[in-house]
Amino acid sequence: MKKVLLIVMLLIGTLGLVACTEEEKVQGVTETTITVGNTAATTGAFAAVGVPFNDALKAVFEVVNEAGGIDGRTIEFITYNDEFNAENGLAFTEKLIEEDQVFALVGHFGTPTVGATLDLIQEVGIPMVYAATGINGLYFAESVGNPVMAVQPIYLTDGRLMTARAVKESVYGANGDQALPANAKIGVLYTNDDVGNSIKAGVEAEASILDMEDQFVYEAVTADTVATAVQKLKTENVQAVILAVNQAPFGYSLSALYDADLDVPVFSSYVNADVTVVNPLQAPTDIYVNAWVDIFTTEGQAAVQDFVAAIGGASFLTEEQKTAYYTNSFAIAGYIAAKIFIEGLERVAANEEELTWNSYIRAMEEGPIDVPMGGSVDFSGGKRWGIASMSLLKYTYTPAQGETPASEAFLKVREIETIEEIEAK
Repeated sequence: MKKVLLIVMLLIGTLGLVACTEEEKVQGVTETTITVGNTAATTGAFAAVGVPFNDALKAVFEVVNEAGGIDGRTIEFITYNDEFNAENGLAFTEKLIEEDQVFALVGHFGTPTVGATLDLIQEVGIPMVYAATGINGLYFAESVGNPVMAVQPIYLTDGRLMTARAVKESVYGANGDQALPANAKIGVLYTNDDVGNSIKAGVEAEASILDMEDQFVYEAVTADTVATAVQKLKTENVQAVILAVNQAPFGYSLSALYDADLDVPVFSSYVNADVTVVNPLQAPTDIYVNAWVDIFTTEGQAAVQDFVAAIGGASFLTEEQKTAYYTNSFAIAGYIAAKIFIEGLERVAANEEELTWNSYIRAMEEGPIDVPMGGSVDFSGGKRWGIASMSLLKYTYTPAQGETPASEAFLKVREIETIEEIEAK
């Protein structure tokens, strides 16, 4: 009922705009401020993702505000803790739109909330910039004016890429330089949820393209069933494993593979490029993940310095938090979300247009937008594809030696490439 009333209210407001002057703004915009918001998990299991993500958003907005804002307007940010719960996420998103009157949803967070609110966002027309998930519902081939503007790679694309890497990269054998044997089987562990099924759809699509459907073995997993599923893959003598899961299942799946002594190359999603999820003493030897952020190029290094400066200058962070965030992939994601949103504001200002939902979306569709530390995203022509090319990272762990502490990292082993480039190997 609340959703219906919200849509009716906005439709009435839209009718009223027909007779208004050009000076009238949409909600969340005054002469001096732009109010935006999101809902995110800041307690519970996903707080390790939501807290640094939101803190980085706030850090970038603080930098912008201290420099005078965009076109004379500072950015105000409202966020609610949805605890990674779809019902909470929907309720808080309605609150942001209806009661808080935000201009846009920035860094719309997590699979449950994003999945539960996509219909509402499109019905209302409020800009949504950067979804902190890659569910396939975010993909639109040609949808000019669509307010949904994802940046992260869509999970279907993610699944295709990790499958192409598993099949085409020479990372097998004793020295890690051999091709996958022609008739080798590949195991796929997936969670039976939006994330797992979205990635699995990409795996299946790529397996079909490569004419290898019969060589893939699929097992759904939970924390309680993963050990049994891994044993089934071991019985099938799989030569590689794809983990179509997100952070928590990624961790327990790695442990299960280790416990079963199934030590084959593992390929997984960009969302798992986080060392805190890996137990280095209970994990397979070769762990690979996709990555759409590249901090190793000259441009990437420049963006890293800008990110570090934003985090380092954040007035609300402790020194301990700042140090932790400098290498935190979720903080980097929040930084990117804020920078992409700001690019749209700057384009509207450069066009000398009034800031409205429509003018903002048009500006975002003008052409490709450089993504800090990672290529570009292109919304022109109504494309809502997210980023469609990624690099490949490998997990490395160095044990402590004397006074030198142990270290771990995901390091780049392949450059950013498209699916077609990987398939051609």
